[in-house]
Amino acid sequence: MKWSEIAVHTTNEAVEAVSNILHEAGASGVVIEDSREPDVEREDRFGELYDLNRDDYPAEGVIVKAYLPATSFLMETVGELEKEITNLADYGLDTGKNTVTLTEVDEEDWATSWKAYYHPVKVSPRFTIVPTWEDYERLGTDELIIELDPGMAFGTGTHPTTVLCLQALEKTVEEGDEVVDIGTGSGVLSIGAALLGAGRVAALDLDEVAVTAARDNISLNGLSDKIDVRHGNLLDSYEGPARVAVANILAEVIITFTDDAYRALEPGGIFITSGIISQKKDLVKEALLDSGFEIMEVMMMEDWTAIIAKKPEGGRNAALLS
Repeated sequence: MKWSEIAVHTTNEAVEAVSNILHEAGASGVVIEDSREPDVEREDRFGELYDLNRDDYPAEGVIVKAYLPATSFLMETVGELEKEITNLADYGLDTGKNTVTLTEVDEEDWATSWKAYYHPVKVSPRFTIVPTWEDYERLGTDELIIELDPGMAFGTGTHPTTVLCLQALEKTVEEGDEVVDIGTGSGVLSIGAALLGAGRVAALDLDEVAVTAARDNISLNGLSDKIDVRHGNLLDSYEGPARVAVANILAEVIITFTDDAYRALEPGGIFITSGIISQKKDLVKEALLDSGFEIMEVMMMEDWTAIIAKKPEGGRNAALLS
């Protein structure tokens, strides 16, 4: 069978949105090649090994690659993709060069080549993300292993926004907590919360593909009894209350439901937001404060931001007086 590699040359700011468009078009995974990756100075906190070849990355911007079957309808699909990506500018996203190229590949080549990009990655003092086909030996009794099949949907779980959320969950989730994961995608954050001891996790997503992918990954990690995956828009299908809510979504979406997140949390509850390009962190902070949250911590990785906010014990008035 023949496949077509679709490569979108865009910006770091638009990566999440472009990836989502490709998934909705039928791609079961994406590869992200960021021009800045070889130059990132990394603190060796968790024993990672880095060996990046600059020739594997674009000279500027970001290339997002996905694979679709080479059918007679492909060009029509590509045309729709180009329109949707161009329309991202209406939401204030800079799409950069915004070029789309096609390359035909054999199924055997595609099935093996994309796996070369994905290996076990230690993303925090406790979490390591491991692809299902890799043999990995636990480094210590305190290490938490998240197994993922990134071919299912929504990436490898190692994007900075996801890593920031996992690190924030590690700081905030306590034994027996109820956690709600808004826009669960692959389910990686729900899995992380459950491994940290959450008593019950609600994993919500509007995309049916994500719901299926999350359930598969959750089952793979043996956590189906602790995580309830639901189809629904943002918090519409959730009653709460939760002690911790996490949302790894675009800043423009986060600011539309901060009031709903406030209502869904118990007093003293924690709201973790990520998917925020650094230039828009103040926009999200303002929305959180307006809804009554207190900002506890702002975390940054590369050009991305995560914010840990708290619902005051005494409610909105306590936040206004603090």
